[in-house]
Amino acid sequence: MLTWGRRAPNRDIERRAEYRAPERCTPPPPDMGRAGWFIRDCCGITCAVITWMLVVYAEFVVTFVLLLPASVPYALFNGTLFNALALLAVASHCKAMLTDPGAVPKGNATKEYIESLQLQPGQVVYKCPKCCSIKPDRAHHCSVCKRCIRKMDHHCPWVNNCVGESNQKYFVLFTMYIALISVHALVMVLIHLVYCSGENWEKCSTFSPSSSVILLILLSLEGLLFFIFTTIMCGTQVYSICTDETGIEQLKREEPRWVKQSKWMNMKSVFGHPFSIAWFNPFVAPDYGKAEPYQYTV
Repeated sequence: MLTWGRRAPNRDIERRAEYRAPERCTPPPPDMGRAGWFIRDCCGITCAVITWMLVVYAEFVVTFVLLLPASVPYALFNGTLFNALALLAVASHCKAMLTDPGAVPKGNATKEYIESLQLQPGQVVYKCPKCCSIKPDRAHHCSVCKRCIRKMDHHCPWVNNCVGESNQKYFVLFTMYIALISVHALVMVLIHLVYCSGENWEKCSTFSPSSSVILLILLSLEGLLFFIFTTIMCGTQVYSICTDETGIEQLKREEPRWVKQSKWMNMKSVFGHPFSIAWFNPFVAPDYGKAEPYQYTV
């Protein structure tokens, strides 16, 4: 959604010549944007692969150390629950990584295109000199994605993508499901240790006692660290959604130039309108319906 209005005090830097000279822009190739969205960043790809490896490690320990030696009802219930949450976490991660976060069309700040907008007297459009795009309010340029992103909250290397207007739902679900499988794994480790403390350890695991202890310690450390990290991230994202202020806007203490809505409507603008089980489904794109992402004042 492209918007423009009168100049804002906190955008004085964008009054410089390079932000207002459309003649220097070259239109993008005709096929730009048709391919799938994927950021080719070595650090981000490495972090994404590490994330998947940690989930696979947790699956291995939970299955072969905690569930395989347990009773069938216990193993069936906890195995189904853990694997379902893990699947939702991985799916949310992939959707957050492969979904366009709200990139502004690149290279559209040409003189011809701006003239075609037929702006009214007093209206101003801002141009990003880095990606040569018309830059709407609440959009920020990401040096990793090399694009301006609408409602950019931050660039997250763990999902190898920006968190913005179009993929914030998936990022919140990713952090939530990782936190849930982490606490579930910690609970199962605790139950396993309590149950096996008075029994022969060899009956409680398919591995040797020393190997089992090492695997459980590593799983506990992983679960504890990721539970703390993702819980904080999930809470921070929900707070940003409710207050309708991105992480960058909070950091820069930008004065709101858009119409504030209720917290519930802000949640609907990210997860979909109306509330349904689809909010928690990473396989369903949010249907915003009557919930506008945001509106600007002029």
